[in-house]
Parts: sequence; C-alpha cells; structure tokens
Amino acid sequence: MRTWFITGAGRGFGSLIVEAALERGDNVVATTRDPSALIERYADQPRLLALPLDVTDERQAHEAAAQAVSRFGRIDVLVNNAGYGLLAGVEEASDEEIQRVYRTNVFGLLAVTRAVLPHMRRQRAGHVINISSIGGYQSYAGWGVYASTKFALEGLSEALAMELKPLGVNVTIVEPGYFRTDFLDERSLHRTATPIADYEETVGEIRRFATEINHAQPGDPSKLAGALTKLVDAPVPPLRLPLGSDTVAAIEAKHRFVEEELAQWREVAVSTDFSAA
Repeated sequence: MRTWFITGAGRGFGSLIVEAALERGDNVVATTRDPSALIERYADQPRLLALPLDVTDERQAHEAAAQAVSRFGRIDVLVNNAGYGLLAGVEEASDEEIQRVYRTNVFGLLAVTRAVLPHMRRQRAGHVINISSIGGYQSYAGWGVYASTKFALEGLSEALAMELKPLGVNVTIVEPGYFRTDFLDERSLHRTATPIADYEETVGEIRRFATEINHAQPGDPSKLAGALTKLVDAPVPPLRLPLGSDTVAAIEAKHRFVEEELAQWREVAVSTDFSAA
C-alpha cells in the first residue's frame, strides 16, 4: 500500500488521480485550496486525508506534509498537479499575469516539493511526479508564458532526478496533450486582459482554437489517471511520460525540426571551439 500526496486534487486530473489511487487500495492525501467538497465526498473513507493547501504558501506546504506523515507514516508518491494557465502573447501578458502563473506553476511546485522531499529522503524511497504539458516540450504562439513555466518545471525535474536517484527517489515528468478537462474554462485558464491587434493572426487564432476545442479534446482524463497508477508500479519509471497521441506527434515533429536545423548549421555550431594546437 502506497501513500499519495496530490496537489490540485479538487477537480480535473487531480480528482481523477485521487479516485484511481483509492480504488487500488492506497492511502491518499488530497490537497486543494478548499477541501470541503473532498471532505464531504469522502467522509467515510479512512484512507483519504483531505487538507487545505495553497501551494504558494510554503509554511502550509510543510504543515500538510507533516500531517500526511503523522496520519499514514510516510509519503510514497508526490503528484505536483496544481497548475494555472495563461493564454496570451508574450508582449500581451502583464507583469501581474506573468507573476500569478509563475507563483503557482513554478514557485508553488518548488514549495511543495521541498516540503515533501525530507520525508522521502529519510525513507530512501519515493516517486515525485510533476505534471507538465506538451507545452513543457514544445511552445506555441499564445502559450509562451505558460509554456515557460512548464519548461522551468522540466529543467528542475531533470536535475532533481539526478540528485535523488542515489537516494532511492524517482522523478517523472508527465506531459499531457489536450485532455477533456476544464483546463480551458475560465476557472483554470486566464486570458490576458490586454490583447494586441497585431497578433490576431497568431495568438488570436489560438484563442479561437481554445474556445472551439474546449470539452472536445481528444484525451480521456480517466485514462491519464490509469496511466499514472501503471507509472508508480514500474520498476524503472521513465524520466518523461508523454500522454496523448497529440503529444507524441508534437514531440516527434520537434525532434525532426531540431535534427534538420542542427544539420544545416552544424558547421557554424562546431566552428566556435578553440583550434587544435
């Protein structure tokens, strides 16, 4: 039996991961800003501990981790799922909008991870699962600021995986594509208040696409939750787990582009070394 610590557990991927973990007989610490709905829903479930957690509050993150260990004795799986979206051209995004998305997606993830890792290090066991996005591997017009937070998450995760491997703790970056959740709703996705007409053909097109595809995305969220239960059982979990055919296609396309561009500019790239004596 494992103990999961899940952020952003009140809805979307988070709530489905909670259900999947409980169905397999594991303990779950489900955290969200307001856990009242979780408490009501799982009132008779002794294997679930619902806690309030604003991931941007480091003190609260440490308190939640301590309560988890006090209740269940350990934390085996950390799922950093809490996230916030911003749809805006890079120039369109205001300082306040940029800071808001970074506070949750980067600094919040760091706060929770730093709160949980001392317990995993003491156990010499654990699995950190950071929910990224295809936007953490391939950026797009309109998603630049949001994607930059996921690029940051991926860079942090790569280093963290190296640092934690000798201590028995695994790290996996999960990269979902478009899944049929409420991520594109106003509650999860902020659209800049200051659109610029010059970006209508690029960012404007993405804004229209986001509206059209909302609740018609190809990915099945329940299957993502199932994939995570398989992930934690893997004897050698991957560093990256892309989920969704759209994510796989985007990764393959980026690899082709990078390989072709590198081949075109290889001579210039290697010409900057000191000449051999």
